[in-house]
Amino acid sequence: MNVQVKGKKVAILVTNGFEQSEFTGPRDALTDAGVDISVVSLEHGEIQGMHHDKKANRFAVDKIVSEVKCADFDALLLPGGVMNPDVLRGDEQAVAFVRDFFTETKPVFAICHGPQVLITAGVVKGRTMTSYKTVKVDLENAGAHWVDQPVVVDNGLVTSRNPGDIPDFNRKMLEELAEGEH
Repeated sequence: MNVQVKGKKVAILVTNGFEQSEFTGPRDALTDAGVDISVVSLEHGEIQGMHHDKKANRFAVDKIVSEVKCADFDALLLPGGVMNPDVLRGDEQAVAFVRDFFTETKPVFAICHGPQVLITAGVVKGRTMTSYKTVKVDLENAGAHWVDQPVVVDNGLVTSRNPGDIPDFNRKMLEELAEGEH
């Protein structure tokens, strides 16, 4: 167990349509390291995971975004999937919750399409990032410098391209969580 992150708290902001491996891979790495995770969503109940375009498992929601604040957590994880970030970025409370992690300079971890929520939150300008290839132009138009690498770290922000990058993403996520606020 990584004593540097043991007992830290991470919010996983997610809703229906997330890419399941981008949720379970990082979640498992965090819990294996002794991190306390909370699945935060828009509604109570369960959320639907996806394996690309096929329904996968359902997962329990721990808290809804209206019940939490950035101060409750040490970091934020944003899994991808096509539908998940699109719904999250349309919710003002979710976007404000994400923005607060940048205001408080806490680590944020986003994979695949997850950076779309960061674009809506207005926090990508001037940052070096990666994402799923179809999000590249959106990030560039929002002022980010996009690079095609498995994992990119920019001042506490960790981004990756796709499920194949999860091992590298998890390693950097735990490193940044150990470092704490930037």
